[in-house]
Amino acid sequence: MSWWGKLAGGGIGLLLGGPLGGMLGAVLGHQVDKAKKLKMGFDPNSQERAQAAFFTATFSVMGHIAKADGQVTQQEIQVAEGIFSHMNFQPEQRQAAIELFNKGKQDDFNLQEVLAQFKQECGRKITLIQMFMQIQLQAVYADGSKHAQEDRILKEICAALGYPVSMLSQLEAMLFSQQQSQSGYAHQTPTRNDIKNAYSILGLEEGASEAEIKKAYRRLMSQHHPDKLISKGLPEEMIQIATDKSQQIQKAYELIKKTTKA
Repeated sequence: MSWWGKLAGGGIGLLLGGPLGGMLGAVLGHQVDKAKKLKMGFDPNSQERAQAAFFTATFSVMGHIAKADGQVTQQEIQVAEGIFSHMNFQPEQRQAAIELFNKGKQDDFNLQEVLAQFKQECGRKITLIQMFMQIQLQAVYADGSKHAQEDRILKEICAALGYPVSMLSQLEAMLFSQQQSQSGYAHQTPTRNDIKNAYSILGLEEGASEAEIKKAYRRLMSQHHPDKLISKGLPEEMIQIATDKSQQIQKAYELIKKTTKA
């Protein structure tokens, strides 16, 4: 049974505990009462528990960041809706994500408590935390810019999760390059900017050696491997994000190989 199937059948929102379990239980409503009777849930170290925690933290924190400047604009709501639509959610999962997003916008949302539990649930799974940060960045930059308050919260998240700010900056650079390269790979003759973006997507400077290029490519493909991410706690329905990243990495690598052999 999938993590969502166990959640709906056993009401793990209650049994997850902490602020994440509280939000998830409130969103699911009647499943919480059902859980009290059935006493069903996830093993503390299970993959399904990590997936439930990731799902809950991702969308509630996204809502909190959206309200960083004091209000949530219609554009920010559309951005969130676009992210939801990009994932393979069932209707009830989509509705749960929207409600979690709304909970993150509330004045009493405790970011530090949510992040502390999320870090505990993730353990040492740095690739899972990195995927969490990538999703938050995707939401922040969907309107093309990052505001000062959003930057402050992103750094606050890094500190709470033990994620280096230098790695966040690298993720941002890779995101910019991916956005710019969306149409660039269609060129029969790659432009100078296409090549620069390709190196940036791999986290490299132009002029990197063949060995460095292969090492960066293999490392990034391993980090975004769907099976590995799911086993660490990424919900199956959100794997399209990792798939998109893998495709961008593959295209960047192929472009670099093509231009370095020319």
